[in-house]
Amino acid sequence: MKSYLLLITGMMVVTYLPRLLPLLIMTGRPLPPVLKRFLQYIPYTALSALIVRGIMQSAPDMRLATVAGIIAAGICSWLKGSLVLSVLISIIAAYLILQV
Repeated sequence: MKSYLLLITGMMVVTYLPRLLPLLIMTGRPLPPVLKRFLQYIPYTALSALIVRGIMQSAPDMRLATVAGIIAAGICSWLKGSLVLSVLISIIAAYLILQV
């Protein structure tokens, strides 16, 4: 039991330090505008990569409808930026492809 506690504590330290050190080092220092802009896009790209992969694997027999929905949602969100409208447009596009 004691070896497990040491192992868990070691994993905790190894996981926590890479998050703590940049926070301590960068506190009070302004980021360059290019780096700040780059860091702002990371959550969107990571989330979209996870969502698109999950969508493509969820219905392998409906690839065309899936791709049509993704493309329609991408275009709508690029032009309008509305989340609800993008979802509705993608549902309609996938439904129309499935009906054809």
